[in-house]
Amino acid sequence: MPTPIIMAGYQGEASILTASLRALAQGLETASWDGPVELLPDVTQTGERAAELFASLEVGSRHVGYMASGYLSHRVPELDVLDLPFAVSDRAQALAALDGAAGQLLRQAVERATGLRVLAFWDNGFRHVSNAVRPLRTPADCQGLVIRTLDSAAYREALSALGFEPMTTDVKDLVRVVESGTVQAQENPLTNLLTFSLWRHHPHVSLTGHFFGVLLLVCPRAWHEALEARQLEVLNAGVADATRMQRALAQSQDEAALATLRAHGVQVLMPQDLDMSALRAATTHASQRLRERLPAELVQAYLGPTLH
Repeated sequence: MPTPIIMAGYQGEASILTASLRALAQGLETASWDGPVELLPDVTQTGERAAELFASLEVGSRHVGYMASGYLSHRVPELDVLDLPFAVSDRAQALAALDGAAGQLLRQAVERATGLRVLAFWDNGFRHVSNAVRPLRTPADCQGLVIRTLDSAAYREALSALGFEPMTTDVKDLVRVVESGTVQAQENPLTNLLTFSLWRHHPHVSLTGHFFGVLLLVCPRAWHEALEARQLEVLNAGVADATRMQRALAQSQDEAALATLRAHGVQVLMPQDLDMSALRAATTHASQRLRERLPAELVQAYLGPTLH
């Protein structure tokens, strides 16, 4: 009997995530997936919130989608290992760890706490801060600015330690709160400043790299377990190809986004322009509290001795 596969995301056509999800859909069609392949690139364009997409994936009304890991960390506390501030400087080593032991531990943790299965870990880029008020070089510059972030306790704690006043919104509301001035700052990968045209409202960007963002490509566990052997083979091959593409795009787009932002007149402060020592020091206690709550085996598997 044909098995439909319904995919969905929460970013528009300019997003590398949309391009990667589309590549996966096309790969499955090329490999003659046994059933129709449907793709809704951006659920927010139909009035749906990203959180509703995640719920639909878990109950099985959709079959493949991505989510930033922070959206799930309140249910899967082990995912906080991905949100230790200033812990990752080498994306290749971090991704290699996720393809190995660290990824396996996180997959198991997600399955223990949810109805989801992690198909792959995607690169959501280093997260940086943009704002409408002033250049941000030190924690003192961050004081009192309301910053939009995603729904992650770890993110909020680290940003508070830097001096910001964190405000959580769904990605559906990101442009609205930036455009209206409800928030004075926001933090995201550089590509999202372009995808959502945030640069129009935020002339200042600081390349803090405070988090390395990881996306979970997920599916309903029950749906996945019901697939036949050939379907699993086709899906695994398609996911592997799309993941290689997504990671390559993520790295190349960082460089392109930086050039485009500068061309738009955005003032970009590079890491050497920032007091990185002070920024890291401000989050030390928040980072330590997170580490103490995490399994030592997981921290070692993800960060190891070379990523600290």
